Amino acid sequence: MRLVFDRGTIVLLDANQPVAPPAETQDFPGALWDARIAALRCPARFHPALVAELRHRGVQFTDEVSGIGPALPRSLPAVALRPYQEAALAAWEFSGRRGTAVLPTGSGKTHLAIAAIAGSAVPALCLVPTRVLLDQWARTIEDVLHVPAGRLGDGDRRVERITVATFESGWRHMHHLGNQFGLLVVDEAHHFGAGLRDEALDMCTAPLRLGLTATKPRGPAGLRLDELLGPTVYELRIDELVGEYLAPFDTIVLHLDLTPAERDEYDALTAIFRDVVARFRRFHPNATWDEFAKIAGRTEAGRRAIAAWHRCRRITAFPSAKRQVVGALLKRHRTARTIVFVADNPTAYAISREHLVMPLTCDIGRKEREKALSLFREGKLRALVSAQVLNEGLDVPDADVGIVVAGSKGEREHVQRVGRVLRPRTGKRALVFELVVRGTNEIKQARKRRDALAA
Repeated sequence: MRLVFDRGTIVLLDANQPVAPPAETQDFPGALWDARIAALRCPARFHPALVAELRHRGVQFTDEVSGIGPALPRSLPAVALRPYQEAALAAWEFSGRRGTAVLPTGSGKTHLAIAAIAGSAVPALCLVPTRVLLDQWARTIEDVLHVPAGRLGDGDRRVERITVATFESGWRHMHHLGNQFGLLVVDEAHHFGAGLRDEALDMCTAPLRLGLTATKPRGPAGLRLDELLGPTVYELRIDELVGEYLAPFDTIVLHLDLTPAERDEYDALTAIFRDVVARFRRFHPNATWDEFAKIAGRTEAGRRAIAAWHRCRRITAFPSAKRQVVGALLKRHRTARTIVFVADNPTAYAISREHLVMPLTCDIGRKEREKALSLFREGKLRALVSAQVLNEGLDVPDADVGIVVAGSKGEREHVQRVGRVLRPRTGKRALVFELVVRGTNEIKQARKRRDALAA
């Protein structure tokens, strides 16, 4: 029997294979019968388990799957870690170098991963969600380990023994790269577990896996992530690092009101949406939002309801009251370094134009973004405004004040945003302002976000 890597899968080839699978092979890990080639096939991630099962059964086979290159140099520099990073690394190693570390934003997950790469000494593929993080990870790897870092994404297609790829590029190239790495590192791992891009992790043979996140998903998505990367091996909350490693902070929730005109429009739109949702819930009491949107999109009334919901979100994202308060807070804290978090790019640009604040959005190129962050670090820029670019992973310079105008992704996003202003400094106590509109869904969402910070 031969094991062969084929476009992100493992094929078990046998010259004597019959046209149907023998009964004794039907329970091989992850394997299904592929009648097109009269052979068993399984996702590439099952390769280690499949090899172990074949050996356990005494099956003679040749393993032609691995395309892993030479080991990393033995002379790699030692990576300096904080005590909790050392503990997380040890927990991962004791768990067979497979699992997820859950650490707050700003706690140094990238350096933990680099230490894991150096200690494992095998070619590593690092998956990151954005082009911004692709550049940041590659630069950090080269600065710390003094070896070239490959890049897949943002116009680059260079593969090295340590390669960084965006989620999208990793997914697109895994059919031919999936057998070339011994370690798979996934930054912001909470993006996986419930989507199409899970295939990227399924198509990789790497037996060693490290997931990094500040907010691991729960329920079915969390269980799926355990299958793809391994279980949670180490976890710390923000409050456990505040003081020595993260700055202490105060959260101030400002409750605001819509103008009469905004309130009338909001209430009218809400009534349209709630009427359709109520009818839908009578027949589908346990349906998810995605299921509702899919079914609602088939009718005119459903489409109007979804449009009404989106318009409600736009009203609460940046009403007149938030516009005034943002101006007042920027003026009040004009000597501090401030980050303004908004729900969408139009709001970011509106604040940018009105207050001459530098926007950081997906439309801003790498060089301009790096220049803005450098000026912010030097204190020459006192404020930045961003919808999502600063939410995840990006190494943001020290900031004192965060203004959360609105969000689009719930508790996970809020935890990441708060972490952006918690870089420690002697005598620092960060301020986080959260703007919430009374009489809207923002009240309930704000409560959930505060609960997430305390969890």
